[in-house]
Amino acid sequence: MSTSTHRTAGGMSTGHAPGNLRLSSRMRLWRPHFLVTALLVAIAWPRFASAVDGCEVLLCMASSNWRSIPQCVPPVQQVLRDLSRGKPFPVCRMAGAGNSAEHSPAHAPANCPPQYTHVIELPSGPRYRCDYSGAISVSVGGALFSRTWWSTSGDAVTEFSPAAKAQLGRWDTRFDDDHAAWLSAQPAPLAADADR
Repeated sequence: MSTSTHRTAGGMSTGHAPGNLRLSSRMRLWRPHFLVTALLVAIAWPRFASAVDGCEVLLCMASSNWRSIPQCVPPVQQVLRDLSRGKPFPVCRMAGAGNSAEHSPAHAPANCPPQYTHVIELPSGPRYRCDYSGAISVSVGGALFSRTWWSTSGDAVTEFSPAAKAQLGRWDTRFDDDHAAWLSAQPAPLAADADR
């Protein structure tokens, strides 16, 4: 068995026996497999990295104002971007019985708050438009807790149920303020009907 000897910069000798060459050949055979695996991981990694934790989003959406909680802003904004691209709402399997969140598209006038519904009068009849694209409804203990209306532009407003308001004590009042402004702008009979 012949061995070639090479001197390194430090003066040490290294021997290269044919057995070592065979190991190197095996490594060369595995290199394409390693490269394919690395490529698949690189392609799949952004999907894993951008996945949103449904439980985190559920907790954020059930808060009094998710925008005021720095840890909530990125995941909620990611969910809103995902929804605008047609992706499903993330699931929280640890939420417990009666605690959940679900998404539904907004359709005026049936599934859109009146203050965000616009009517366009056409010769063929009225056409309705909603300022928001969809609504995320959060249930706590089996009852509606809040509904966040969102748009593809990134705007969102949250409607809190009376039970949520009682439990939270303080909440983002934008939805209520917009509704009050809408009511005050309505003709008297319409405003009286909306209060019933």
